[in-house]
Amino acid sequence: MVSSILDLVPSILTGKIIDEGFLKKDYKFIIELVIISFFVLIGSNVVNMIQTYFNSVISLSISKDLRDQMYSHLLKMPYSFFVGSKQGEIITRMTSDISGVESAISSTLINTISNISVLITTLVAMVSKSWIMAIVGMTIVPLLIIPTKLVANRRWKLTVDSQNANDKMNQIYNETLSVGGQQLVKLFVSEEYENINFNDANKHYSNLKVKSSMVGRWFRMSINVFTNMGPMILYLVGGYLVLKTTNSNLTVGDITVMVALLNRLYRPVSSLMEMQVEFVRAMALFTRIFDYLDMPINIVDSENPIEIENYVGNLEFKNVNFGYGENGQILHGVTFNVSSNQMVAIVGPSGAGKSTIINLIPRLYDVDSGEIKIDGINIKDLSLKSLRNYIGIVSQDVHLFNTTIRENLLYANMNASEDDMIKACKEANIHDLIMSFEKGYDSIVGNRGVKLSGGERQRIGIARVILKNPKILILDEATSSLDSISEKLIQDAIEPLLKKRTSIVIAHRLSTIMQADKIIVVDKGRIVEEGIHEDLLKVDGVYKKLYLTQFSKVLNKESNCL
Repeated sequence: MVSSILDLVPSILTGKIIDEGFLKKDYKFIIELVIISFFVLIGSNVVNMIQTYFNSVISLSISKDLRDQMYSHLLKMPYSFFVGSKQGEIITRMTSDISGVESAISSTLINTISNISVLITTLVAMVSKSWIMAIVGMTIVPLLIIPTKLVANRRWKLTVDSQNANDKMNQIYNETLSVGGQQLVKLFVSEEYENINFNDANKHYSNLKVKSSMVGRWFRMSINVFTNMGPMILYLVGGYLVLKTTNSNLTVGDITVMVALLNRLYRPVSSLMEMQVEFVRAMALFTRIFDYLDMPINIVDSENPIEIENYVGNLEFKNVNFGYGENGQILHGVTFNVSSNQMVAIVGPSGAGKSTIINLIPRLYDVDSGEIKIDGINIKDLSLKSLRNYIGIVSQDVHLFNTTIRENLLYANMNASEDDMIKACKEANIHDLIMSFEKGYDSIVGNRGVKLSGGERQRIGIARVILKNPKILILDEATSSLDSISEKLIQDAIEPLLKKRTSIVIAHRLSTIMQADKIIVVDKGRIVEEGIHEDLLKVDGVYKKLYLTQFSKVLNKESNCL
């Protein structure tokens, strides 16, 4: 409001400069008014600068809170969400959607208040000068609303379509410019294909942006036409009142002031019309953002979750059924027990449901029916933090962040000491290799650990789990697809890891399976056999077929390597 009043002063003083300065030939008075106008303009700009600062602070604070809220919400989303969603879409909503909202807020929030203030103060000044000319000037305003209505609906659709196209482009970036994606592109000589694919997506995105831009241009052209008509009409009416009537108190200076005020009136009006269009665009982006924020978090703590500090380690599956949504039922009535400190091997053909079983234990997914219990407590009644803190998983595909070996290791236990970390790496047979690097534990592993071999990544994964010191250990095919030397190093690292822990192992190595206290055979989502190696071989079942077709070959390979 202060800025609006200060901005009004130069326009009013212009009339006085003309009527009492030029027409009365009072040069001293002109100098005084110009000096006053100069200082008023300085004050107005200082106020505008302060206004801009607060505008930026407010808009950036809102976008920061949105990013924080979105990231926090995404971290809590179930694992199934990330399996089924496109990363490009997630990135777009975290980045350009929120940035678009920030831009819209910065251009509308404070400016709306400012423009309304300018509109009110200008109308008051115009009416005080001549209510007739004020009404004439305002007749143009309804015409500004027509293009605004037409543009708003079109802008909404183009904004949604543009962001969807941006999702696709981000997905292409994520898939083809990653380390794994680039390896695939180069090995299959698909550079030209991917380039054409990207060019098509980029062209579609660019065309949508051009259409959106042209919608804005036509809108601004319409606004400019209507606002430029106003002063001409005002000169026409003002000229008539001054030249053709005898009872008008209007002067040439007054008409000049009215034209200046009218231009000042149209600026906030046209700006408010444009803001309405931008507001529509912002609402389209808000809709996309809140589509994510409104997604339910399905895997959460119960109302009064149980915290357990010391697990015994007994695990029980009781008539568990599970399916991945539209893909149908995967597990059917799975029931088995694992006693504390017992090692159980789960074996079965590819697609039998082995990995699904272990994904249910840390509640990456929740069962459709049945129960999973740890120490007699349903895992749904345990807090997620308490449950997952005592479960360690070493998978075949160990994920490493693109940072140092040290930071990747300490991710499991950020309070671990240097000695604890080195001890864990020695037990995982990886310490000597790390120390052979120039920067040792401060060496960067690259994107997803690409600078390390598969066996080296796996041993770092084992060291990380040792640092976590879980009560329940899960090895998901942790020794498959490796050379014999790496397998031997990993096997030597795994053996002490299995001691004094409840362990569930999925592996292709028969030597590991034979060490198990119990073998569970899974086929087509069902437990079909259960026992020890010797007893299962006596049964002409799935395990014997696996032994004859897979395990015996691996055993011969292992024997030849020793």
